[in-house]
Amino acid sequence: MYSGNRSGSQGSWEGDGPAGAEGSAPEGTLSPTPLFSPGTYERLALLFGSLGLLGAGSNLLVLVLYYKFQRLRTPTHLFLVNISLGDLLMSLFGVTFTFVSCLRNRWVWDTVGCVWDGFSSSLFGIVSITTLTVLAYERYIRVVHARVINFSWAWRAITYIWLYSLAWAGAPLLGWNRYILDVHGLGCTVDWKSKDANDSSFVLFLFLGCLVVPVGVIAHCYGHILYSIRMLRCVEDLQTIQVIKILRYEKKLAKMCFVMVFTFLICWMPYIVVCFLVANGYGQRVTPTVSIVSNLFAKSSTVYNPVIYIFMIRKFRRSLLQLLCSRLLRCQQPAKDLPAVGNEMQIRPIVISQKDGERPKKKVTFNSSSIVFIITSDESLSVDDSNRTSGSKADVIQVRPL
Repeated sequence: MYSGNRSGSQGSWEGDGPAGAEGSAPEGTLSPTPLFSPGTYERLALLFGSLGLLGAGSNLLVLVLYYKFQRLRTPTHLFLVNISLGDLLMSLFGVTFTFVSCLRNRWVWDTVGCVWDGFSSSLFGIVSITTLTVLAYERYIRVVHARVINFSWAWRAITYIWLYSLAWAGAPLLGWNRYILDVHGLGCTVDWKSKDANDSSFVLFLFLGCLVVPVGVIAHCYGHILYSIRMLRCVEDLQTIQVIKILRYEKKLAKMCFVMVFTFLICWMPYIVVCFLVANGYGQRVTPTVSIVSNLFAKSSTVYNPVIYIFMIRKFRRSLLQLLCSRLLRCQQPAKDLPAVGNEMQIRPIVISQKDGERPKKKVTFNSSSIVFIITSDESLSVDDSNRTSGSKADVIQVRPL
């Protein structure tokens, strides 16, 4: 395994590295000898490149939808946008260094690049798990205590999330542990293997503050949510239809958040297990293949959240369809080529007044671009014939929206 000195200027590969390494790199370099075959590096480059493109594209789409559609701008959705922002940055900065290294068959960056890769991966990963924790708490106070949060509460929570994540990710930059090259030699991470008291204490508190406590809070919140939902089923027959719809919506949103948490933990659990093994002295059992596969699973979490939003939130799904349809129509039919008024959708009556004595009959109709009021005394007059009638037989008033 690679280790560097405290100054961060040089490093070397230890002789008790994991099995599967082909040799040790020259001392004082950040570029170890290749640990995989050229074909394996090509396949890894394809996988990491695909994850980077899919993660960046899908999360950027979520941000665009939130920006363009007013109906998506709720405090709860703001937390989803914060997760998408963290995943977008992870796709851009947490995958790029590994992708380029796969193309070159070795780690090609200097110490600063190694520190940045480890810092960015840690920062955006902690942002995701912390945001999921706050989102679980928000669902808890919404479903269990029937309290609604506002945007001020949401923005303060997001600010605390980033400050909390920056504190943990920035601690190794200030001397509490350090960022070193990982077992697979294609990315950097915290020094899990060090037995120094300073480094070991950071690993311990990192596990507690960024894994045990968040998962405990999430389990507590969703345990109470499931209990409350079960109790609500018992009294559902006593609720009004409107209340039942609201409860069903809240249950569906809570279910979506639970799926997000479950997916995140499934993706990150192999990497967490690998780090736990290395931290507890079982690093010799972690081969470069196991290390890179666990890292690949962890980075894949950036792709799944936008898919969950689209499939489980109707507002996101409708907004996406509206965005795609409007773009498609613009490409196929420019504004200057729009059809004339005669080719518009056929006008249909929606309100017809009852004839009272000698009072004229009124019809209110609409089409895609205007509202038409027709006042006539002839019951046999149709709306389509109104444009061809004389003024003595019918009066047509057309109102176009601004």
